[in-house]
Amino acid sequence: MTRPASAQMYDPRYPVCMHVYGTLIGERMDCIFTSFNQCQASATGIPATCLFNPYYAGRSLPPRRFAR
Repeated sequence: MTRPASAQMYDPRYPVCMHVYGTLIGERMDCIFTSFNQCQASATGIPATCLFNPYYAGRSLPPRRFAR
């Protein structure tokens, strides 16, 4: 019997994701990192790769005001 697949989510609030792979700890995408170095430190010793989040929305900038 097969189970329905669950969709991987890229959280647009974080610029860096860690792709964890392997049968022992499960395959998943963790988009919870604010820097590439933070992700690499968390990935040490496990089968994982850090990548930039293609869906990162970035910070919204306030509207510019022009001097009169």
